[in-house]
Amino acid sequence: MNRRKYLITAAGCASGWFAGCSRAAQLSDDVTTTSATTSPAQIETSEIPATFEYPWAISPLPDGESLLVTEQIGQLSLVDIQSGEKELIAKTPAVASDGQGGLLDVTIDPDFESNSWVYLTYSAANEQRKTATHLGRGRLNRSRSRLEEFERLYIAGPFLDRAAHYGSRVVFGADHMIYQTIGDRQFKNFGPEHVAQQLSSELGTVIRLQPDGSIPQSNPFIQTPGAKDAIYSYGHRNGQGLARHPGTGKIWESEFGEKDGDEINIIRAGENYGWPIADNSCRYGTTEHVGDSHESRADIRNPVVSWPCGSGGFPPSGICFYTGSRPRDWGLSLLVAGLASRYVARFELGEDEATQQPGLLTERNSRIRDIAQNPEKNELYAAVDAQNAPLIRMKFD
Repeated sequence: MNRRKYLITAAGCASGWFAGCSRAAQLSDDVTTTSATTSPAQIETSEIPATFEYPWAISPLPDGESLLVTEQIGQLSLVDIQSGEKELIAKTPAVASDGQGGLLDVTIDPDFESNSWVYLTYSAANEQRKTATHLGRGRLNRSRSRLEEFERLYIAGPFLDRAAHYGSRVVFGADHMIYQTIGDRQFKNFGPEHVAQQLSSELGTVIRLQPDGSIPQSNPFIQTPGAKDAIYSYGHRNGQGLARHPGTGKIWESEFGEKDGDEINIIRAGENYGWPIADNSCRYGTTEHVGDSHESRADIRNPVVSWPCGSGGFPPSGICFYTGSRPRDWGLSLLVAGLASRYVARFELGEDEATQQPGLLTERNSRIRDIAQNPEKNELYAAVDAQNAPLIRMKFD
């Protein structure tokens, strides 16, 4: 395997536990805290005048004036950036919103202006009230404020009686395929029998699908006996960030560790990212490493960035690439929403490398679930993970 030394970074890390982690406090993905330097002065920060209950994802529309926003309780809204007018979209799927579940990611088709397809990921239950991560799509009818022709495209099984680690970010690749993170559903049998190391289920993977939910015949495990055909990469814990590099087209992913061990990865076909047999996490409440080090295993793909056990970690959720022309001293940047870390991390990028820079929104002390760029403006939007939460708008002078 083509292995490369990876970069370990953490800006001003502090150890310890963060109290008052709101809705997800009992679920252990985001219980450490880090600090960062102050946001640059050239960023004007304000709030879009609307509130949300645990917003999970933001997807700007091509008009540059409106956003689609999901709330875990099962609501999808169309939001006017200027006025804050919040228009609920009807005909969304029924969701199971316990624990970390609910209505999760939203993204639009690359040809949205001609086909109006909106893609949603969500947790939903079967007749036995067990849940799994779902993918579906519907056509947005703005004049009637609803999704039409909604269809369930894929279920990443199995259904389980637990409400954690759904993963669930989704993005279109340069190949016009759908890439989606599927969490490991918080299994704790750390070792080679862990679900994330078994190709017989999609748990702990990134899957790849056609836009209609069918399986691409070029997927890497199509010919592997017993493997799920949708799997593109495996050995993941709980990826909640996914974005396509605007230059190379490579898919980048952010992933929660156990105690620390958080990662940023570049997703490659057929590769094993290690969880839990090779990982930088420690078991909760201990200094005992979960698995081997990444670099000690030639069969494991190293992360681009990792916060190892003892660093304080950076529980990462949504990510995006920022390509705006302002600030002038920025190059292409990867932005990573931080939950317990309570700021947005910024990384300057080299070839498959990332170096952490001063963070954004450090002064707000808010849990950030998602971060999105408005491609029509030098603006960013951040979703705050809380009840009665705002959307933060960042404008660059």
